[in-house]
Amino acid sequence: MSLDSPSLAPDRVLLSAAAAARVAYIADRQKKPAILRLSVEGGGCSGFQYRFGLDEAVDAEDAAVELDGVTLVVDPMSLDLVRGGMVDYVENLGGAAFKVVNPNATAGCGCGSSFSV
Repeated sequence: MSLDSPSLAPDRVLLSAAAAARVAYIADRQKKPAILRLSVEGGGCSGFQYRFGLDEAVDAEDAAVELDGVTLVVDPMSLDLVRGGMVDYVENLGGAAFKVVNPNATAGCGCGSSFSV
């Protein structure tokens, strides 16, 4: 599945293999469940910002997708802003980070951590 084709999951958010591998690594080192929570909060230079963190459990109202033993969870309000997107993990000369490919974003900041719709 291509990161350039987030429309393949119009009702949810997908997790790339690279992101799943990185979450599994971090969760193992921290002795926590391999559950990555993506949430969207107001703020950042473009209006909204992405937040990532390991979670202990999937809440009943969360949207969840599993890949290679790793679960990505998104709360309903955040899902409205990232629906159809994909969470990836990228490493380059500028560093390493989780990145959201968000088809709903109309603008974003240079670092990719905030966006507007």
